[in-house]
Amino acid sequence: MTANDKLAGRTQKGLHICVGLDTDINKLPHHFDKSAESIFEFNKNIVDATIDSAAAYKLNLAFYEIHGIKGLEVMKKTIDYIPEDILIIGDAKRGDIGNTSKMYAESLYGHFNFDASTLNPYMGHDSVSPFLEYENKLNFILALTSNKSADEIEKQELSNGQFVYQKVIEKVHEWNIEKNCGIVFGATNSEELQANMENIGSLPVLLPGVGAQGGSLAEVVKIFRKYTKTNFLVNVSRGLLYIDNTESFTEKVSAAINQLNHEVSRINP
Repeated sequence: MTANDKLAGRTQKGLHICVGLDTDINKLPHHFDKSAESIFEFNKNIVDATIDSAAAYKLNLAFYEIHGIKGLEVMKKTIDYIPEDILIIGDAKRGDIGNTSKMYAESLYGHFNFDASTLNPYMGHDSVSPFLEYENKLNFILALTSNKSADEIEKQELSNGQFVYQKVIEKVHEWNIEKNCGIVFGATNSEELQANMENIGSLPVLLPGVGAQGGSLAEVVKIFRKYTKTNFLVNVSRGLLYIDNTESFTEKVSAAINQLNHEVSRINP
């Protein structure tokens, strides 16, 4: 299955919640010890509790790299544990050139076997082209992010009246020859999302920022409903992972993602 097949297999069923496995060892429920292996056991429990309700999983590499070789081993074990028919995103925000970019792509796609990645387009086509050579993968390119200082660069206006993030979306369409490109668009920017839906067109969209960062699930889903667009993922990390500190945390996690899916199903344009 291609990455797009995996995405469509879930989103066409009405599932749009991407579970962010940004697992912080310091926030695990109290009965877990503070070891890298506990991260895998926790991830395993989260996957078991959400596998029928999640649209995708996203692993932020920083939360695994911090633990060195053992952390990377845990990340690989987590990837291997997730069923093959569900999209797994490596959130690394890579963005370099030449052989460096080629090696990054081979690492994420060849070695770790992620289905998708996040990419930083700041250095232009050279920085993303090695990833785009993997026709069956999916590359979510940063357009307008959810952080507070995004306006320092991404919302700067160019001489032609475009904003930088709009130029990025334009370039992503140019790069999307193999139909393996998407964009990252922060859920905290619902007004800009609404204004740019026609520019986004058929590109898959990964939306971080719902919950702890202040993005509204209802607002962003309503926008996609208006355009009858289904290939979008709303990432939720802290709002699911750390919802409970007791040994019955998986029950709370399962109930929470089911509630999110219920809310999504009830949203009309």
